[in-house]
Amino acid sequence: MRRSGFDPDPALTALREGPGVTRVENAFGMTSWLVTRQADVRRLLGDPEAFSNAWSPAQVNQELARDVDPEQMQANRRGNLLAYDPPEHTRLRRMLTPDFTMRRMRRLEPRIVEIVEAHLDAMEAAGPPADLVAQFALPIPSLVICELLGVPYEDREEFQRRTGRLLDVSVPVEERMGLQVESRAYMTRLAERARRSPGEDMLGMLVREHGDDLDQAELVGIAGLLLIAGHETTSNMLGLGTLALLRHPDQLAEVRDDPASVPGAVEELMRWLSIVHSGAPRLATRDVEIDGVTIPRGDLVAFALPTANRDPEVYDDPDALDIGRGTMNHVGFGHGVHHCLGAPLARMEMRIAFPALLRRFPGLRLAIADDEVEFRSFHVVYGLRSLPVAW
Repeated sequence: MRRSGFDPDPALTALREGPGVTRVENAFGMTSWLVTRQADVRRLLGDPEAFSNAWSPAQVNQELARDVDPEQMQANRRGNLLAYDPPEHTRLRRMLTPDFTMRRMRRLEPRIVEIVEAHLDAMEAAGPPADLVAQFALPIPSLVICELLGVPYEDREEFQRRTGRLLDVSVPVEERMGLQVESRAYMTRLAERARRSPGEDMLGMLVREHGDDLDQAELVGIAGLLLIAGHETTSNMLGLGTLALLRHPDQLAEVRDDPASVPGAVEELMRWLSIVHSGAPRLATRDVEIDGVTIPRGDLVAFALPTANRDPEVYDDPDALDIGRGTMNHVGFGHGVHHCLGAPLARMEMRIAFPALLRRFPGLRLAIADDEVEFRSFHVVYGLRSLPVAW
């Protein structure tokens, strides 16, 4: 989905202010309806009966379906909560929810603090300039999710490379399908190890507590989704969020100096940045009218989360970054039954990492010209290619 720096593409903003919904062709060659207003996004995301996640390419694009092995596609979807509807989705999510409660997350807090401080120590020792993406934003969430899932940390560079290519929509479909197979094979090895010797990590917990109710393919799919979602999203928030604060120095100072401002800053950055462009498309299971337009049964629907999070019907001065806004009613973590399971973990990582970085380096600044910062324009999760900084 097109972006203009931190902002939605002007054409998408005009669509939200005009008809609100239109037909578009996505990066995979599939035609879908694009919904841009927050009320409509919430309505559709909150109705899994009318808008299903459990669809296959054959249902929407016969030409694309010919290029995809249906058995392989089905195998790749097993255990992926984003490809399920209730009650199957409810069954799997219920198994995972206990490990993502705030109470469980607080147990992780001291370890997250250690990880953040260790990376700040390394940056300080190496001296400026530093690439904040490579040296801070990417490795911290990666290490946290590795520990949570029991993934060997030495494997992180390989899964980061694979995931980065897998989520890059400019990469040819054939290569991305191959990367998906590679990723599934890696997760299979992790799941097999957890079956043989369940540890204290999340995969071990799932085997011990739900081993009889969870087949191997589902365990593999769960591991894959959490590993990708757990590092790719938070890492891009840390990179983009730091750049946003550098461009708003008064608000940066608040985050650095006032602990009470940090939770609100995290929510406002989630709203303002909207790093997940759309989320998983849904398939209409019946005719539905949106803004005077009938979306026919069998059509796909996508969601412009950046425009929904800048909707003037919901927010005053929505295009301004305002960490004192005090709102959590954004759709940066999605909405409805597929609301991000890892939101408590992501919030905790950001609440720890942003002020720690800014306190350690109170003179933090860009090491390149502002207009030289490169955004990842063709990625499922929006972010920066790098962020050279000095202090």
